Amino acid sequence: MISVWLRVIRVRFLLASVIAVMTGLALNWYQSGSIEYFDALLTFAGVMALHASVDLLNDYWDFKRGIDTKTTRTKMSGGTGVLPEGLLKPSSVYRAGVFFLVLGALIGSYFVITYGILIAIILGFAILSIYFYSTKIVDSGLGEFFVAVKGSMIVIGTFYIQSGEVNIESILAGIVIGTLSSLVLFIASFPDHDADKSKGRKTLVIAVGKAKARKLFWIFPLFAYAVIVIGVLLNYLPILTLISLMSFPLIIKSGIGLQKNYDSVDELVPYMSSTLKFSRLTGILFVIGFLIPL
Repeated sequence: MISVWLRVIRVRFLLASVIAVMTGLALNWYQSGSIEYFDALLTFAGVMALHASVDLLNDYWDFKRGIDTKTTRTKMSGGTGVLPEGLLKPSSVYRAGVFFLVLGALIGSYFVITYGILIAIILGFAILSIYFYSTKIVDSGLGEFFVAVKGSMIVIGTFYIQSGEVNIESILAGIVIGTLSSLVLFIASFPDHDADKSKGRKTLVIAVGKAKARKLFWIFPLFAYAVIVIGVLLNYLPILTLISLMSFPLIIKSGIGLQKNYDSVDELVPYMSSTLKFSRLTGILFVIGFLIPL
């Protein structure tokens, strides 16, 4: 039963939020040489709870709307399959999603009381967007934008909790991490195109069509790389964050694979996987760039 719950929470995808929190902490360490460890642990707990919530509620609503019964499930797309396979009750998954949302909100409330209005704004955005993500947000074509903003806000919020300020560096770092997360959602929506479209969902891939969307793929990694390079050139980011660019062979492989196999679910799976690896590796290298003394 534990393995089923870990599956529906999509534990391996939680790494995106772990990297986002680590980025905020690493930036603060780079600038101040200190970490408030209690606040850091509480931040991790709150962010993980909110991330688990959005995944659980997403599985619930996709099942209720009949999307997950029409998709071809892969290890990278099509939902977890827990509800279509009858491994858990939909009501249990929904309650678990709400529980983690409330838990994340309670942890966030501590930071609101401690650090004030900015955290309240970030927390309010997180709660509303998480609850409505799988119904209103993805139906309006804002899924990729939401994921990018979510990743950015985790970095900015983590840094703010540690430092008491928001600066250009934290915004740039947030944009990098948010863009990397959005890229993973973007490519994973190719196999789900038909099922999503039939049930009224509107992803970016649906909005422009798969053939055109495959060309948009390159915008995400190039934008993330450009922000890093510009940040370094303007002395906002340490020069060692350029090691993030070492991940480029993975994105070349992924992009070329997508161009050729965008309309084949089975053939696209390896390139979705390499895109996920690219996103995580780039994020980890970005974090390391802040931590290595020059």
